[in-house]
Amino acid sequence: MTDSVLTAVDASFDPYTGAERGGVDHTSPAEVEGMLALAVRAGSVLAATSPATRESWLSAVAGALLEHQEELAVLADEETGLGLPRLRAELAGTARSTLFYASVAVEGSYLGASSDLVSESISLARWNIPVGPVTVFGASNFPFGFGVFGHDVASALSAACPVIVKAHPAHPRLSVRIAGIVRETLLSAGAPAGTYDLVVGFDAGLQLVDSPAIKTIAFTGSERGGMALRDRAAVRGVPVFAEMGTVNPAFVTAAAVADSAGTEAIAAGYVGSFTLGAGQFCTKPGLIFAPAGSGMFDAVARHVAEVPAAPLLTAGIAVRFASGTAELAAAAGDSAASAALVGEGYAAAAQVFRVAIADLIPGSRLLEECFGPVALVCEYDDGAAALDALAGLQGSLAASVFTGGSTDPETAGILARLLPKVGRVALNAWPTGVANTWSQQHGGPWPATSRPEATSVGAGALSRFVQPVALQNADPRTLPVFFAPENPWHIPRRIDGVLTLPVPSAVPLSASKDLS
Repeated sequence: MTDSVLTAVDASFDPYTGAERGGVDHTSPAEVEGMLALAVRAGSVLAATSPATRESWLSAVAGALLEHQEELAVLADEETGLGLPRLRAELAGTARSTLFYASVAVEGSYLGASSDLVSESISLARWNIPVGPVTVFGASNFPFGFGVFGHDVASALSAACPVIVKAHPAHPRLSVRIAGIVRETLLSAGAPAGTYDLVVGFDAGLQLVDSPAIKTIAFTGSERGGMALRDRAAVRGVPVFAEMGTVNPAFVTAAAVADSAGTEAIAAGYVGSFTLGAGQFCTKPGLIFAPAGSGMFDAVARHVAEVPAAPLLTAGIAVRFASGTAELAAAAGDSAASAALVGEGYAAAAQVFRVAIADLIPGSRLLEECFGPVALVCEYDDGAAALDALAGLQGSLAASVFTGGSTDPETAGILARLLPKVGRVALNAWPTGVANTWSQQHGGPWPATSRPEATSVGAGALSRFVQPVALQNADPRTLPVFFAPENPWHIPRRIDGVLTLPVPSAVPLSASKDLS
């Protein structure tokens, strides 16, 4: 077999055994160009559709995914090893999220519609328009929630942008099957051809990034991959919203571990959180600060010893986990670290290392993410020094703070140091559950993401796929229909500086909780 043939397929592997289970052919350059042409044509149609129309399309997709829930969960497990219960729940969450994003579009505030009569001769109208065709690079660790139809795709479609998604090589067969269901359902529901499509293969993905037709890129994955995409797209001035993840910290105050029960509860929660999904969550807590004498490391180590080995997603992730844990052990001065990979396939054993504050310096391997079930414990003597170390960490997606309750005097000071460094702080809770709501922020300063002002989960996710425009001295007939006095889309508008809400008001929106 020639090299050209070898590189023309994304092979599918079983994480439980490492065995190959078929593969998917790469998309040809001509096929990619055809998809791009259709997406451009679909873009003008989508931009003119009402949010309610797009909501009906996305509702049909959500229903179709649920109809195929068992088939898709089984296929996903064959390629990810994440287990059927987790995968069924993730797919159900994806369906809920799809409906949520559609309802955000129907509510209409994402359009930012406003108009002002400046003087007798000057008027201004401002609103957001869809950017046009979007490319999404899905994640390996959430084949439904952040895969070829998840948060990024659903929010982009809700904002009236056509999407061409790149299949992740960790689950190519699943990607193709989901894409087929979504594409056919959208067409049957009345969406134009080109609203949604999928490419397979590294070169096909780069062709999308380089195409003048693609106006925005969303990515979930490694820092290396995200920054490479950002740099490549920067040549065209195209924004890349990359969620890359880092070491998410947790901080425990003395009041929170005033007795052994507090230590035990936090230790158990920490282990449960950083080993969830074999530690392959972007919100995984990777470093916990706890007072010296609390017994936190010993308690965490006991719980880690009880965690069964679980398969990692791919052979590459397994290899990097083994090398990463070896590097962490060396940096922590642990010469007796146990084997990271055990059994057959890509199975990994959970690991924990004790570190000192003095080791947490810029450039240390201890401050870099290791994807998988591994975490660090730092027991501090000096609370001020611990807070300095906390504030010196690189940007993160999320953090946890465990206190002795609302009256804990340390809370305000800790939050003041943490909030500039992370996208979300969970008080007395772990960050691995992400609720998809109007108030969610799933992002963070670089290197957690490439765009700290953005979120990939929650109502704000639509803002990545729109751009503001203004029209001066317009004939009312040239403005979008939602500026008309009757406001047929029933969206909020700001008229001469006064916020005007639609009548009747929008139906209350429900939230969904997903894991990411």
